[in-house]
Amino acid sequence: MKLLLVGGGGREHALAWKFKHDDPAVTLIAAPGNPGMAELAECVPVTATDVGRLVELALERRVDLVVVGPEAPLAAGLVDRLREAGVPAFGPTQAAAEIETSKAFAKQLMLDAGVPTAQARVFTSVLEAKECAREFGAPVVIKASGLAAGKGVIVCETLAQADEAIESMLVGNAFGESGHEVLVEEFMEGEEVSVLALADGTRVLSLVPAQDHKRLLAGDRGPNTGGMGAYAPVSLGARLGQVSRDNTALLREVETRVLLPTLRAMRDRGRPFTGLLYAGLMITADGPKVVEFNCRFGDPETQAVLPVAQMDPPLATVMLAIARGEGIPAGARCHTQGYAVTTVLAAAGYPGTPHAGDPIELPAPRADALVFHAGTRRDDDGVLRTAGGRVLAVTGLGATFAGAQRASADAASHVRFAGKQFRDDIGWRERARGA
Repeated sequence: MKLLLVGGGGREHALAWKFKHDDPAVTLIAAPGNPGMAELAECVPVTATDVGRLVELALERRVDLVVVGPEAPLAAGLVDRLREAGVPAFGPTQAAAEIETSKAFAKQLMLDAGVPTAQARVFTSVLEAKECAREFGAPVVIKASGLAAGKGVIVCETLAQADEAIESMLVGNAFGESGHEVLVEEFMEGEEVSVLALADGTRVLSLVPAQDHKRLLAGDRGPNTGGMGAYAPVSLGARLGQVSRDNTALLREVETRVLLPTLRAMRDRGRPFTGLLYAGLMITADGPKVVEFNCRFGDPETQAVLPVAQMDPPLATVMLAIARGEGIPAGARCHTQGYAVTTVLAAAGYPGTPHAGDPIELPAPRADALVFHAGTRRDDDGVLRTAGGRVLAVTGLGATFAGAQRASADAASHVRFAGKQFRDDIGWRERARGA
């Protein structure tokens, strides 16, 4: 199989690793890729949002499949253009991608379909948004409706914080066009879990459930980020407080109450969803409720999920079948093998203005850890340097959660660059459960 992988972050590096791990003979082309992906694929200097050039590249190279990693090219209609050109592409159309690009659309979709989620209202008026926040009471959640690189959700402990968040989005232009419409949402009590599912418009194949860590500092303190780490699998049962190492019941409930009704609602609106449907969930005392949907693989959840997700048939085979319109192959399944803990290493200044250009020293390769590149570049003289907010994702592997956590933290500690930031407590809730 010849495959074009669009993107150049940690998520795309993890996908490239998975494709090569499953089938060393696969031919990978990455656009634009990154220095880590260059060890697995031919990297071509085409940006992920250059829709016209990406279509040309797919046709020139006669690829069998295009896998779109980031949300921006999906929002720009890349899959639509590829399909018009006769190229199989894994990902949703521009219309279907609105389940992520507009939180207002997604919220109304869920309410209409009876998908469990928090009560929320949409505003463009500062005064009306503040009045709603007072009606809901603190804590309350303020969300930018559009794409905001994972940073457009603010959990406000007080009404004063809510007022500040509303003003920063609607008046201060904190997230540009993405924040010119905001959601004021009731706060949900529980524990967050991410479920990534391959979708063919009608059916789903759920992968291993994971948990992301959004806050910058240990103990879930500090500012919100795009994600400072993740682990998989998560040992939660179908209800908060019913801890179980077997996630079968949880996944079945998520599929029945969340994923399948959502796919049905998308079909009813004439925008069937095919690709990767990401459900960010809160596991409450009443069961799973949706926090948000994404229309692509999560980052950094992908770096934790794919190393422990054992798929039959392989991931690329399932993606190709979906992209061709054949649907998820009969009997396809995914099971978990071992544990993975992913620690993100961020540049100095992140999540504000990250410092770039610092040289990076990587540790020697080891069997129990994978290093995925996210924000790196390599000079002409071969020096690896920082080039983004989230620089690397270090995934530790183990037969036990504790072993994977130790491997991730240890390997992360041996990466060196100036101002490195990382959390040494990824998976702390799992550890507290006695894993």
